[in-house]
Amino acid sequence: MKDSPQPSTRRRYDAAFRAEALRLASESRSTQAAARALNLAPKRIYKWQKEALTPVAAARGAELDPATAAELRQLRAANRRPAQAQESVKKAIASCLL
Repeated sequence: MKDSPQPSTRRRYDAAFRAEALRLASESRSTQAAARALNLAPKRIYKWQKEALTPVAAARGAELDPATAAELRQLRAANRRPAQAQESVKKAIASCLL
C-alpha cells in the first residue's frame, strides 16, 4: 500500500514581502519580469496589485499612514450616516403601510 502524499501547504507572504514585490513590479518594465525575479506566478502579483487598490488591503492589516487612516475613518462614518437614515425611512414607511 502506498503512503498518501503529504497535503501541500500554501506559502504565506508577509506584508513586507508583498510591499517589496509591488514596488519592484511598479519600477520594473513589466509585472511578469518582476514575478520572474521573485520566483512568483505573475497572477499572484496582479492579485496583490488589485487588492492594494481596494479596501481589502486595509482589512488585511496593511499599514496606513495616520492621515490616510483618519480620512478612511471619516469616509466610513460619512457612509454610515445615509445608510442609517435610509433604514429609519424604511421603518417609517413600513409602519405606515401596516
